[in-house]
Amino acid sequence: MKTVYLILQDIRSVHNVGSIFRSADGVGVSKVYLCGCTPTPKDRFGRKRKDMAKVALGAEDAVTWEYVETVEEAIVLCKKDGMDVVAVEQDARSIPYTKYHVEKPAAFVLGEETKGLPQEVLDMCDTVVEIPLRGTKESLNVSVAAGIVLFRCTE
Repeated sequence: MKTVYLILQDIRSVHNVGSIFRSADGVGVSKVYLCGCTPTPKDRFGRKRKDMAKVALGAEDAVTWEYVETVEEAIVLCKKDGMDVVAVEQDARSIPYTKYHVEKPAAFVLGEETKGLPQEVLDMCDTVVEIPLRGTKESLNVSVAAGIVLFRCTE
């Protein structure tokens, strides 16, 4: 079994995070780091979030998760564990996601949809992958992108 983590930075939508948990569970992700304003499966009072549970369908309980303040902190933790840190983003150095396969423990970093990942974060990553698009839109919904990349890169 390949060790795969996710790092989610500032993904505001509870439904998107729930959907990502569901895909993460389906592909066997070991851990999800939730950073910045990304909602966690529990509210600030420690109660289970019903809005996330409705979408995640129990995956939020099945996949280990941890909140860390910054994406940089999560990247440092993953690198300390010897993981390949892979940004999912459009960038000058990105490669098509179909050319990347998890061969050693890897952590995929996804950012919020409108701004993406900041350059400082991309600079910390070992690899940058992107999903080539043909239509008029320049990006996909973050939960859709996570599912596509996770299922392809971990097969």
